[in-house]
Amino acid sequence: MTSKAALLEILLAHSRDVAQARNEEELTGATARALEHLFGGCSFCIRLTDPKTLALTTLYARGRLKSQARERIALRRAVVRASGLSEAALEAGGLAVTERDEPVFEGCERALVVPLTARGALFGVVNLEYGDGAPGTPEEHEPLLSQVANQAALAARNLTSIEELTFLKTYLEDLIENANALILVVNRHLEVLVFNRALARLSGLSREDALGEELLAFVPEEERRRVARVMRRTLEGEPVTSFETRLSLRPAGQARITFNTSPIYGSSGEVEGVIAIGHDLTGLRAAEERAEQAQKLAEFGKLAAGIVHELNNPLTAIIAYSDNLVGKLSLSGQDPADVEKLRRVHEAGQRILRFSRDLLAYARPSAARGEPLELAATLEQAAAMCDPVLREANARVERRFEPAAPVWGVKSSLVQVFVNLVTNAAHALRDGGGVVTLEVADSGDHVAARVRDDGAGMEPEVRARIFEPFFTTKPDGQGAGLGLSIVQGIVQRHGGALSVESAPGRGSAFTVMLPKQPPG
Repeated sequence: MTSKAALLEILLAHSRDVAQARNEEELTGATARALEHLFGGCSFCIRLTDPKTLALTTLYARGRLKSQARERIALRRAVVRASGLSEAALEAGGLAVTERDEPVFEGCERALVVPLTARGALFGVVNLEYGDGAPGTPEEHEPLLSQVANQAALAARNLTSIEELTFLKTYLEDLIENANALILVVNRHLEVLVFNRALARLSGLSREDALGEELLAFVPEEERRRVARVMRRTLEGEPVTSFETRLSLRPAGQARITFNTSPIYGSSGEVEGVIAIGHDLTGLRAAEERAEQAQKLAEFGKLAAGIVHELNNPLTAIIAYSDNLVGKLSLSGQDPADVEKLRRVHEAGQRILRFSRDLLAYARPSAARGEPLELAATLEQAAAMCDPVLREANARVERRFEPAAPVWGVKSSLVQVFVNLVTNAAHALRDGGGVVTLEVADSGDHVAARVRDDGAGMEPEVRARIFEPFFTTKPDGQGAGLGLSIVQGIVQRHGGALSVESAPGRGSAFTVMLPKQPPG
């Protein structure tokens, strides 16, 4: 017979061991050791179950089990009722509720089965069984076995809680990490504790680079005071919504972002940090700016209509009178040089009139009808009109015209396109002059016309913006920044495309691709 002191020592050791168990195998091992010390000579079986599904998860046995021990778990009805378990729930989960305890070991006729219950949930059962010559009786052993079972049940419940908390923690970490929103957490010193994947992807920073660093290091210097002020307000317990700021990007650049902040409270009730959840506004703000620019262009279109109306009458008079004078002077034998100068006045007036109409067409498509055009002839006409600016730039013009099919277009508009491109090419040449090359070649369903110069070329950031309305690299008063945007609009209305190749010191080449057939 084991002494009371020895029993107490075994129970204390069991309580300590199961409390330190990190998984079900360690829990069943610790319980088995206690049962061996307390009930030597008896067979025993420990079966742990899932508290939600009642499915068997772990089985430990000392003795030879019957075949149905894995498939059938039975509990005495009186024990079920005393434990506060639901008979209906047990039976629905596949457990049997019986009038007497059922042995699960071969050669055992007597059995004592106690449940492992905690807070109305079943975590398993322990069978203690008696073969021939086994000491003790179920009635004598039930109080002691119940104590062991209660300790094991509490440990099993703690293991389940830890598993659930671990799962929840992992789930929340994955949710934060993979969320589309920008999520970060800082402590009271504004040191970054959480920096999710979306934020890392936007900023170009890895989590390793961000964690532990001060938040303000990732904010442009001019924004740091505002960000720090918002964080201080949140650390004082005041959430902040729709706070818009900027984030520094690696290796360069900034993103416009908006955040909602909320305080994080610790167990003491004090604010221990701040969580900020937001999203990238860069694309939205760029779209808003484009919409605002489109509105400006719409207003500019109205202004252009007024300009065309005001210029139309005097330009018509200049063109008509100069044309009449060219005819008269030619017939009267006047100096050919003077006649040519007057003809240039006539052509200049026509150019101004076409330009004003194209300016209007940028906001409202032209009603002029297209026709088949030889692109080489059109390019030649534009080059002739640019002769003064080419001479001023000391430019030599080279032509590389390959046989090509006609394109479909409005001649006056396409002449305006090439006048603009040839003029820009002349302006791009260095002070000592250079070469402007005009090229035409067949290209499948299109014809390609290219205006190339061997001037200074463009930096990548300039090349990326040259088609933007009102963007210009010329000094104030020497360019409105509308030429290339108008040219691009004309080419697109013809169903074509305008592209540029340029590099610093290697000149520029503008290529106009126009379809052979009418667009649409």
